[in-house]
Amino acid sequence: MQIRRLREDRGYTLEGLAERSGLSFRGLIYIEHGQRSPSVLTLLDIAAGLDVQPGELVNHITREESGKPESQ
Repeated sequence: MQIRRLREDRGYTLEGLAERSGLSFRGLIYIEHGQRSPSVLTLLDIAAGLDVQPGELVNHITREESGKPESQ
């Protein structure tokens, strides 16, 4: 999933991202593993914690659903 990839690319642990985003560790685990769908507000918090634009997370989700490849 995009969130996990971005988190790992930045060298953040789940605990670190939870602290940076203000979200719970367990909640992030559920989101990363696809067991929960994040709300728009939660996506905004995650994007802020990862220091990316929210669209970077949303665009990836849209590409996955449409079957279009991710641009590099």
